[in-house]
Amino acid sequence: MDPVVLTVPTAAHMHALGRRLATLLRPGDLVLARGDLGAGKTALTQGIGAGLVVAGPVISPTFMISRVHRPLGVRPGLVHVDAYRLTDLAEVDDLDLDASLDDHVTVVEWGEGKAEQLTEHRLDVRIDRSTDPTDDTRTVTLTGIGDRWRGVDLTIDTTPEDIDD
Repeated sequence: MDPVVLTVPTAAHMHALGRRLATLLRPGDLVLARGDLGAGKTALTQGIGAGLVVAGPVISPTFMISRVHRPLGVRPGLVHVDAYRLTDLAEVDDLDLDASLDDHVTVVEWGEGKAEQLTEHRLDVRIDRSTDPTDDTRTVTLTGIGDRWRGVDLTIDTTPEDIDD
C-alpha cells in the first residue's frame, strides 16, 4: 500500500487524527508509532483511545511500559505500549502482547525493530516534526502493511470537531 502523508498543524489536530483513525481500527490491529521525543505519538494514541471509547486517561506508559484500557462500549479495548526502554525482541515477548492482540487495538510507541513480529499486518505511523523550532506542524506518514490494510483509505481529515473551517 502506498503511504499517505498528512500535515498536522497542532496537538488538537493530532488528537483528531487519532479519533478518526480509531474508526478504521478493529480488534487485532497493531499500530507502530514512531517519531522523536515530543513528536506527538502519545497525543495520537490519546485520540485513538477517545475514538475507541476506552477507560482511564491515556497517558504515556514510559515507566509502566504497557497499559491496558478496557472498552467502555462496543469498540475494542486499547493496549498502549512504550517500547523506548526495551532493548530487544525478547523484552517485547516478555510483555505477552499476543495474549491481548486478538481482542484489542495495540499501539506501540518506539516499536520499530521490536514489535513487527507480533503480526504480519500493521499500520506504521511516522511522525516528523518541523525543522523550525517555532513551528508545531507535524508531517504524519501512514503506511498499511499486509492484506488487512489493502484498500483501506487512510486519507483522514485532521480538523478537530470543535474547530470550524
